[in-house]
Amino acid sequence: MAEISQQELDERVALLRKFRSLLEQQRQKFQDYLNVLEKQQDSITSENPENLLAHTELEQQVVKNIANLQKVIVPMAKMYNEAKGLSKEQEAAEISKIQNDLSELQTKVLKQNEINRDLLRLHIQQIKTQLANMKNPYKNNRSVYAVAQPQKVATLVQMDI
Repeated sequence: MAEISQQELDERVALLRKFRSLLEQQRQKFQDYLNVLEKQQDSITSENPENLLAHTELEQQVVKNIANLQKVIVPMAKMYNEAKGLSKEQEAAEISKIQNDLSELQTKVLKQNEINRDLLRLHIQQIKTQLANMKNPYKNNRSVYAVAQPQKVATLVQMDI
């Protein structure tokens, strides 16, 4: 194995630390997303549309943050993988642990997202059924005001010239 300079070693250590920091940020974003999804589930089951809307907007923001962070992490991961053979073992193990945590969180997020979608589908179907079963008391009337009443109609018109 070839010797590397202290500067190159320092650069690789700095890269490793930055990569770990980004992964930790992403892990926190996924945890935030999971929390939002769990609260969103509560809003769905309690039929609270205002909270559901707020959680949906928050969910969109968190997903956008995760996507933006991912754009930075992907090239950083490539750089890390090229240099990791010479990195510190302990920090490399921490990176691996964070990546495993991220994978588990992503699985939980996807599962919770699926649960929420199923709950929303069920709730929407129940609302559609309720609407279909509602009886309209005015269904056979042309108008609420179209009640048959005897009317007097004028037959003569007087004109003064």
